[in-house]
Amino acid sequence: MDLNYLIILCFILGYLAIAFEQKIGIHKSASALLTGVISWIIFVSFNGNKDLVGVILLEKLGNISGLLFFCLGR
Repeated sequence: MDLNYLIILCFILGYLAIAFEQKIGIHKSASALLTGVISWIIFVSFNGNKDLVGVILLEKLGNISGLLFFCLGR
């Protein structure tokens, strides 16, 4: 199976977990965090170029942390 299809499948399952929060008894935030973590694990596991993964991960973490620090500072 292709990497993109696995990540899309993970997203759809995570979206369904969020939509059916009441029935499965898991909070939306936990489902969203788990979906993100599993997506990154799939991306890192199936990507052969580990240097590229490190660069992308640092860039994304930098963007997210910058946004969080901005929101916390307000």
